[in-house]
Amino acid sequence: SKINSVLSFPYQMVDPTLAEMGKNLNEAMKMLEDSQRKVEEENEKKYARKDIPGPLQGSFSIVACRLQNVGEQGHMALLGHSLAAYISVLDRERLRKLTTRILSDTTLWLCRLFRYENGSAYYHEDDREGLLKICRLVIHTRYEDYTVEGFNVLCTKQPVIYISSAARTGLGQALCNQLGLPLSCMCRVPCNTMFGSQHQMDVALLDRLIKDDIESGKLPLLLVANAGKCVNLATLALGYVSSSLLVCSTAATKCDSMTLTLGSWLGLPAVPAVTLYRHEDPSLSLAAGLTSSQPVEKLRALPLWLSLQYLGHDGIVERIKHASQLSQRLLENVKNLDFIKTSVEDELSSPVVVFKFFQKYLNRDQTPHVAQTAALQHPVISNEGHIYDAFNQWLGEQLAQLVPACGVDVVELEDEGTCVRFSPLMTSAGTEIQDVDQLVNCLKMKLPVLTSTLQLREEFEQEVRRTVGLLYVEDLSWPGLGVVRYNYHSDGKNDDNQEKELEKINAELLKKLNELESDLTFSLGPEFGGQKNCVYIGMVTEDLDVSELVETIAATGREIEENSRLLENMTEVVRKGIQEAQLQLQKANEERLLEEGLLRQIPVVGSVLNWFSPFQASPKGRTFNLTAGSLESTESTYVSKAQGTGTTPPPTPTSSLTKQRHPGQKIFKRSLRNSDAFSETSSVSHCDDLEKMDQRPPTLSPGQEQRPLETENKELPKEVPQATNKDTEDIQSGASPNYCANGEEQGSQR
Repeated sequence: SKINSVLSFPYQMVDPTLAEMGKNLNEAMKMLEDSQRKVEEENEKKYARKDIPGPLQGSFSIVACRLQNVGEQGHMALLGHSLAAYISVLDRERLRKLTTRILSDTTLWLCRLFRYENGSAYYHEDDREGLLKICRLVIHTRYEDYTVEGFNVLCTKQPVIYISSAARTGLGQALCNQLGLPLSCMCRVPCNTMFGSQHQMDVALLDRLIKDDIESGKLPLLLVANAGKCVNLATLALGYVSSSLLVCSTAATKCDSMTLTLGSWLGLPAVPAVTLYRHEDPSLSLAAGLTSSQPVEKLRALPLWLSLQYLGHDGIVERIKHASQLSQRLLENVKNLDFIKTSVEDELSSPVVVFKFFQKYLNRDQTPHVAQTAALQHPVISNEGHIYDAFNQWLGEQLAQLVPACGVDVVELEDEGTCVRFSPLMTSAGTEIQDVDQLVNCLKMKLPVLTSTLQLREEFEQEVRRTVGLLYVEDLSWPGLGVVRYNYHSDGKNDDNQEKELEKINAELLKKLNELESDLTFSLGPEFGGQKNCVYIGMVTEDLDVSELVETIAATGREIEENSRLLENMTEVVRKGIQEAQLQLQKANEERLLEEGLLRQIPVVGSVLNWFSPFQASPKGRTFNLTAGSLESTESTYVSKAQGTGTTPPPTPTSSLTKQRHPGQKIFKRSLRNSDAFSETSSVSHCDDLEKMDQRPPTLSPGQEQRPLETENKELPKEVPQATNKDTEDIQSGASPNYCANGEEQGSQR
């Protein structure tokens, strides 16, 4: 119904041919809708959901959701493609008249809308294709014999194309590849760095480059420049232009060509980009591919022709104005935030805002003494450019996830590095004022996390470097506190086994850290390009206790390594114990033979002899002490009728840093009340105070019995039962006893 109502406008503004076509299309659309409705009803009755193959299930609902988000102006653009297919089957004469009318109307509207007088238009799918055609037009114009002699003409005077350093990455190389020119024909012009905008081309340097090329016998062809931040050309449609964009707009209206991407600006799907240009020779335009004699090629403008008429002049201006107002609102809020830097100042009418997180340590106006003091308090991080790029990459991704309606993305600028870009014109006209306010609130929420993480990175590195068993891994591309690796002591192992053991310990360490109830994020790092066998720690807050975090990582790693060594050594000890038991059993059997005599070994004689003269021999068994790892005699066991007490096992290692926490306080968190006075020297006294508090008797309520104070690690270990083996049957069979990490025996093992 939306499409049918939208199609009513051509009756008042086009010739009878289009009016008749629109009427027929209305009837055709009604027939299609009715038939489609009937088909859907029949399919629902005939086929069940389970009859649809797995990969295709849910496709209908996805398509419906996408069509709902297109909007009415999007429906007009999509309808233009259907109309183009319908018009292409008309007879040649009617097709020529209709396409000429569509092309001329669209070109006239765009030239008037963007203040480009006496211009022609080229409609193309790839936004770089228009610039490529313009380059060919200039080559045909400057080299008169190029059509006949081809590349031989270029050898006399090498062409030079000047391109701004602020242009999109790879644009110059793509032009040279398509034109068949060497990369030496491309001259990159830097932007201003000492004065003015950092994204404006250095005109003085450009003049010198052109003069040098002319003196060396080269031929300057073309200058490719950017209008601010790419979408500033859209402000040409506004009735007013700010002083900061006046130079840009003046140059744009006087240039030889400019490319407009109306589809992304106005939220129109599948509409072509437009390159407006001026040239007086139609034959050269035809040779360069800017015009075509095929009427079907001219139908590319039909989706844009319908969309422009639907929006109208006021609708287009209102959308661009709305985007500028949103950018202005964001810019006013961002400028007042600490640690946020905008790349270009005072662009009040620009529909784009580019900003980045930046923490300035030193002030240029400070005296040397003050600067030195500030440097001691806040040391400048080495390679801070790469760190800021990683932090801004994370910030852009977080804002895009939290506020998807704003459509923020991450861009790379030559001078500024990684930045966050807000361009409401590129979000299909779906951003509103409340979305901008939500974006500002999310940015304010992320700034304390960014500043805290950046300040604690240096402290974390120092703590790790002076902790035995830990290795600090420098990864400048990681947006977080840092990267740490637990070092495994090889003890003479080869490299392959050492690498496997290192991977095993750090993987178990990561698992243990994630099981802790903390607000930190521990991971293996990025999927590509990260370090192996490392623990990556994400963003943190200001109340993080770095020393406790590092101590916990080191203690957990040592515990995992000791358990691993215990299991490793136990296997070897059991194997050696079995061998020793076999030797002792063999020796005991020989002694028994000598003691009993040879006659007692004969089956019949031995039985009679034993009946008349029984032989009294004490049983000599062996017990394997898991704690001591040695074989012992069982004579004392048979005498006392009870197992003896073995060696007391060592206590389980625990972390020396045990902190008392307030109710609800999570691990690795400092108390904010004492956060200013917290330091490494005070942490020792803090542990002493905790020990005193543990020794202090608790206050008893009336009627409550006093119980002995139980503290951690003061409970005596239980007795370790010895595994007795009568006649050493189990040892000879090779069965290994079950045991716990603390040396306690599980079940009754003999």
